[in-house]
Amino acid sequence: MKIWQSLILASLALSLTSVSLAGDVSRGQELSASCAACHGADGISGNPEWPNLAGQNARYTYEQLKAYQSGDRENALMAQQVQDLSDEDMKDLAAFYAAQTPSTSGAADPDLVDLGEEIYHGGIPDKGVAACMACHGPAGGGMSAAGWPAIAGQHATYSAIQLTKYRDGERRNSMMQSIAERLTDEEIEAVSSYMNGLHRRSKD
Repeated sequence: MKIWQSLILASLALSLTSVSLAGDVSRGQELSASCAACHGADGISGNPEWPNLAGQNARYTYEQLKAYQSGDRENALMAQQVQDLSDEDMKDLAAFYAAQTPSTSGAADPDLVDLGEEIYHGGIPDKGVAACMACHGPAGGGMSAAGWPAIAGQHATYSAIQLTKYRDGERRNSMMQSIAERLTDEEIEAVSSYMNGLHRRSKD
């Protein structure tokens, strides 16, 4: 079975195991005051090295906050920020950011767009690289039930940093590591730029 077919089957299976994340958006907005310095009051970061959170599916944001708190995802600044958050706090923050309007200001580098589009929609079959859209969707909206992130409009710099961390084993996720380890710097730059230029037609 080809890798992209396996990913599609896995996504269908995971979508059946949705996690209940009925967070309080209003309370999440109050809690987000301490997050705004890096991620913006509306979840759109002014620093390309820090992620946009606006419109991100609640399950993914919640699971990342949990990972920072447990140490499964390493970042000294984020570990400090989440250390005192309760489980309900994290659900409320996730709900708030999921309710915000995603960024539509990104644009792909014209010199990279063809390669980025090819990788995103078609993968690199000769290298066993699955199409990004198999998990993140044609418009980059992700798969909320499975907890797979929306990546449309994400800063290209941030996406490239994360893909490089997956490739180098600094960030752990077996599926993403198996893909990223087959990508060159040029391919990472191109697909990251392309994702920055993707604009979701609607939020999940």
